[in-house]
Amino acid sequence: MSADNSRLQVSIGGMACSFCTQSIEKAVGKLAGVDSVSVSLAHEEALIEYDPESVTERRIKSTLLELGYTIRDPDRLEQFAEREEEIREERKRLIIAGTAAGVTFLLMVMRWLGYQFTLHLPVVMFLALVTNFGAGLYIFQKAYASIKRGILNQHVLLEIAALGALAGGFLGVLYFDFPAIAFFTVAIFLTAYHILSGYVSLLVRARSSRAVRELLELQPDTVLLVKEGDELEVPVGEIDAGDKIRIKPGDSIPVDGRILEGSSSVDESLVTGESLPVDRNIGDEVIGGSINKSGTLLVEVTAAADEGFLQEIVRHVEEARALKPSIIQLMDRVLKYYVPGVLAFAGLAFLLWTAVSGLLFGQVQLVRAIFAMLAVLVMGYPCALGMAGPLAMIRGGGRAAGEGILVRDGTVFEIFKDIESIVLDKTGTLTVGKPQVKEIISLGDNSRREVLKWAATAEKHSEHPLAEAILQKAEEGGISPAAVEEFEAISGSGVRAVSGGSRLRVGSIDFLSDETGGRDYITDEVEKLEDRGYTVTGVEVDGRPVGLIAVADSLKDDAEEVVADFSEAGIEPVMLTGDSERTARAVADRAGIERVIADVLPDEKAEIIRSLQSGDKKVIMVGDGINDAPSLMQADIGIAIGAGTDIAIESSDIIITGDELTSLLTAYEIGRDSYRKTVQNLILAFLFNGIGVPLAATGLLHPIWAMVAMISSVSAVLLNSFQIFSASGSTSS
Repeated sequence: MSADNSRLQVSIGGMACSFCTQSIEKAVGKLAGVDSVSVSLAHEEALIEYDPESVTERRIKSTLLELGYTIRDPDRLEQFAEREEEIREERKRLIIAGTAAGVTFLLMVMRWLGYQFTLHLPVVMFLALVTNFGAGLYIFQKAYASIKRGILNQHVLLEIAALGALAGGFLGVLYFDFPAIAFFTVAIFLTAYHILSGYVSLLVRARSSRAVRELLELQPDTVLLVKEGDELEVPVGEIDAGDKIRIKPGDSIPVDGRILEGSSSVDESLVTGESLPVDRNIGDEVIGGSINKSGTLLVEVTAAADEGFLQEIVRHVEEARALKPSIIQLMDRVLKYYVPGVLAFAGLAFLLWTAVSGLLFGQVQLVRAIFAMLAVLVMGYPCALGMAGPLAMIRGGGRAAGEGILVRDGTVFEIFKDIESIVLDKTGTLTVGKPQVKEIISLGDNSRREVLKWAATAEKHSEHPLAEAILQKAEEGGISPAAVEEFEAISGSGVRAVSGGSRLRVGSIDFLSDETGGRDYITDEVEKLEDRGYTVTGVEVDGRPVGLIAVADSLKDDAEEVVADFSEAGIEPVMLTGDSERTARAVADRAGIERVIADVLPDEKAEIIRSLQSGDKKVIMVGDGINDAPSLMQADIGIAIGAGTDIAIESSDIIITGDELTSLLTAYEIGRDSYRKTVQNLILAFLFNGIGVPLAATGLLHPIWAMVAMISSVSAVLLNSFQIFSASGSTSS
């Protein structure tokens, strides 16, 4: 992008298929001063780079409006309202066109059954005019705007066919041996079905955006701002980091923040996927979009309304709809030549039965020439091809977003089918990520309760996760830590404390052994616990070992099932962790993972992923932490699971907002099936159009049957796309 250039991102309404994106790119791209135009059908947005000295933003937008498209409000919620209005308008057109098509079909059936009446022709002619210049007038306007700019698209092709059918109908009114009713019928059904396909496509995109709307609605419009002792109700958009806000029981927490006063039970299911609320106290972080269940809170805002977790997730959901993998790009290139090709076939068909027939057989077959030309135009109606690629992808992306699976890069749909390995981080991915005390072993005459109390007392002021596990266990047992006179934390090793005159030390076995001059510290007992995947903490009082506390991070409930399912699908599960081989192996055995790569430093993880990719093998990496970011970027598909870290999220192709590992299977199934359906759609569309257009050019295909074939083509693509998720949670292969 030139330093002097500007960028315009605009949300566009009225797009139906890939032809629409090409029409916009061509029309806007021809404007003097426009350097590049990128249009996403799924996202319904255009990103335009232009020189403001040569072309204005107003001129660009007026070009879009002249093409027959609408420009939506930049506010996201307003866009949803506008999309709903578009659906209502399209529904009105569909009712008019659908009624006309229904009446016409009924008249056709009556005629086939031998029932004739004098008003048959006038009624069908009237319905054809109402359909094409009433409900379908906007199609004519779009076609006219396109042809003025030298653009050949689906609207131009449709109108040539529809106007040709109308002309044929009026020709039949003048010449009684010409089937006027058949031609008027083609004009009605062709336009009506175009309106139907546009309406269905609009519905699909609207539904795929529903996840975004639901997320945005989690954020309230106003919030209570606490300023100089007063509480003022202000729009949430005016809140900045550092402001203090009051959140009452039952209210949605509008922005990310830290609790200054009060405690409450908070529903964080948006983040964790867990339905049970969690306790939040002074100093704890709260996340925008969560629900305050009980107490009143005073919260200091840590991120403005447009910068917090909720908005970050919204951005990722929107990115999930901007899907344009290589198969769609290939389809876009094919469509550039499709309409000119169909028009060429139509012209060839006309010449075949007029000039060629006259030269070879001495007979100009004008009626057959018109039939053949019209049949080609009808059969060549490109909506099936235009929708074949994007529709399954859009539907897949929308369903994934509804499941809390945010697909940031549409190319992953193609990759899923070729995956050979799925690499899983241990802590926070396969495991819950929250250590718990599993065993307490007393040494000597001390009780396990005494060991736990000494450990809790020493760890009272520590912020280490193992300390939290010990204190939690003490609280569950009704044990209150004693007062501490002195406290010292040794980073990565343990703590020292003095309580009631006793010197307490709690920490790793290596730390305690070093402190005592390398004494062998109950090796057999420790090794047994470590073989089970536990982290062992020793407890000393006045230099005397009094007990061992075994802490472990529990395996997620669904880990074993997910590992088994991926293995059954022919995808090898691999554990990649910085933990010790012994601990990692114990967790892997419980999960059913055979291949374990342990003792890995963060900067080594990406190198290991590269080694797994040797021989063009495709690899998924699943992680949640900063240390996983390089490997997430290196993998063919990087998946950040759970709340994750900002860096992990930014490094990933897919973000799973909950903590359930079964979402990995859902993502795999949606991605694989979406791509498979896209390929099926393209095959269906090419079969209908690729065979039908040349056949129609021979004059052997009546325009009525060409219309039936065209309708079947579009219907097959629509039905096939909607069948992707016909059975919720299906795992069809």
